[in-house]
Amino acid sequence: MTNLYPLKLAPVAKSAIWGGQRLRRDWDKQSNLDAIAETWELTVRPNENNIIKNGPFEGENLQNVLKKWGNQAIGADFNNDRFPLLVKFIDAADRLSVQVHPDDDFAGTFEHDLGKTEMWYVVEADPGATILMGLIEGASKADFAAAATAGNPEPLLRCIQVQKGDCFFIPAGMPHAIGKGVLIAEIQQNCDLTYRVFDYNRRDKNGNLRELHVEKAMQVVRPFSEAEVNAIRYANGVADGTLVSCPYFTVKHANIADTWTATVEKDSFQSLLFLAGEGTVCANGHSVAFRKGDSIFLPAGMGSYTVSGSCEMLISTL
Repeated sequence: MTNLYPLKLAPVAKSAIWGGQRLRRDWDKQSNLDAIAETWELTVRPNENNIIKNGPFEGENLQNVLKKWGNQAIGADFNNDRFPLLVKFIDAADRLSVQVHPDDDFAGTFEHDLGKTEMWYVVEADPGATILMGLIEGASKADFAAAATAGNPEPLLRCIQVQKGDCFFIPAGMPHAIGKGVLIAEIQQNCDLTYRVFDYNRRDKNGNLRELHVEKAMQVVRPFSEAEVNAIRYANGVADGTLVSCPYFTVKHANIADTWTATVEKDSFQSLLFLAGEGTVCANGHSVAFRKGDSIFLPAGMGSYTVSGSCEMLISTL
């Protein structure tokens, strides 16, 4: 591979009934949408691809660049047809539906898709904001199924008050919902498959109740102990700054005060998502400026790079 350099990515904006204005107003995300629910900051999918904003590949989409570089730019041992991760910002101006995602086995068998394990890093949270995550102690799958069928699943879910800097790991099969007033960074398997259990009887722009998927959801939902969650979350060990090191991705958090140098090895690309600050990323004779909200893709095997400036960032790898 030649011409490996840091790629600054243009986000893909997405709409949803619960989206708001925070990403446009405070994070300079541009879109013609009335409200921005999500911005997909690293996405390689048939209908959603980041456009490159810098360097020789400026104006091309990430999928085409990766085809030119080959799978080695994703990871030396990567040999799948689908890019492995999806990185997002999510602005919950209203609460999201209670939902659950299948694992790889179920999704592969019944949906011809991947499962979805994910993590949330709370970037901003209004005072008193909450999330729902996992079944309360003692609640069984049958209890949750009965409550969901009756249209009242919330009392069986753990309600957690959140603040900036909190991190949560949601394995496939765990029911969850982001509450109103929370902005999160989400790193997940590259899957957009969601089984909606309950949506507060909201209606879409055409006045229709949003579709629920209770029957499928109840086939995949299950209770988790804290030990079970942590066993998956830290399956690949823990190092300084590690938030998650599960079988699907590793995410680290870093605060940079001045200058920081690291290396992109051949085993995995690195995704840099900047949560605060500004500066530059320099590698292989290329320098790209960043500020709060920017996403930069570093291809596997690129070698040494330097982040200069004062910033907070999430670093995602395989």
